[in-house]
Amino acid sequence: MKIESIEAIPVEIPLRKVFSGSGYRVASRNTVVTRIRTAGGLASEVYNGDNRAHGRAIAAIIEDELAPLLIGKDASRIERLWADMFALTVPNRDRKLVMEAIACVDSALWDLLGKSLGAPVATLLGGFRDRLPIIAIAGYYEDGKTLADLSREMQWLREAGMAGCKVKVGGLSAEEDAARVAAARDGVGADFVIAVDANRGWPVAEAVKFARLVECYDIRWFEEPCHWYDDAAGMAEVRRRTTIPVNAGQSEISSHGVRRLIAAGAVDIVNLDASESGGVTEWRRAAGLCAVHGIELAHHEEPQIAAHLLAAVPNGTYVECFPDPERDPLWATFIKNRAPIANGIIEVPTGPGFGLQLDWELVQKYRLGR
Repeated sequence: MKIESIEAIPVEIPLRKVFSGSGYRVASRNTVVTRIRTAGGLASEVYNGDNRAHGRAIAAIIEDELAPLLIGKDASRIERLWADMFALTVPNRDRKLVMEAIACVDSALWDLLGKSLGAPVATLLGGFRDRLPIIAIAGYYEDGKTLADLSREMQWLREAGMAGCKVKVGGLSAEEDAARVAAARDGVGADFVIAVDANRGWPVAEAVKFARLVECYDIRWFEEPCHWYDDAAGMAEVRRRTTIPVNAGQSEISSHGVRRLIAAGAVDIVNLDASESGGVTEWRRAAGLCAVHGIELAHHEEPQIAAHLLAAVPNGTYVECFPDPERDPLWATFIKNRAPIANGIIEVPTGPGFGLQLDWELVQKYRLGR
């Protein structure tokens, strides 16, 4: 399975409205589509990530630095190829971008391996289950949005097939965001999963105050509660002082970062994003770490990747998606054969590799020039 060519296509779709978390505003949906072709005629078909500022730079790293290392090599020797690519992170540079570029190529290699063997990536990684519950990333801060609007949004998410929602918090006071969580719970009742995500929005004291205010609402997890600069120690403190499980990992770029969180006693659940952290190959190292420490696994966004990863292992929890096409037009329109979702469950694609068929007219329409 000799690699013949590698192409990286950065994509940007402007959104028609702005979605805000505790410390960011989203006005576009971005990704990188990676096409690796082999001498035998196989081609990968997968997209990764949502870097809203550096898509061109990631594509340039792939084509200018990673491709020369890989062209002519055997695409099935994924660990060897990953090690060759990872060497580029050693010199002093923006390593996050390199890890995102490696993730794009690595995921494409796993897609090719699955296609060469006629098996889904989920099966190659272990095949523990063939379906998973799916929750929404929603409950954003939006101009003019009321508590009643938030309640109605939760009702709509259930009607759209979601098992639950990860609600954005951390941008207001503990009391104000607790009122938002109460409204979310009131909108759907007790049998709908509610998690909360502060995106590193609070100091420890405010995070603990908020957690105690919402413990009564059966919160599945409290994600990234504390400011970035001492997050592991801060989250460990939150865990000690509340009953809600703590989830983190999406801000890490390697399995070593996950090890840091585990060693600090900071997490009950890890949501490392394969598209941010070197791809499937590195993600499964982190998954092994979590398994031996009794820690559950989630995955930050990217349901087209996450469904395969979380289905492969026994400690997987929920796939996350943006069911609102205004927030994620990629998930809504770019995949011609999107996995079925009903009654809170997503079926893991059974096609080879990641099992994706992309709409190449849309890819070309929204691709960015180099």
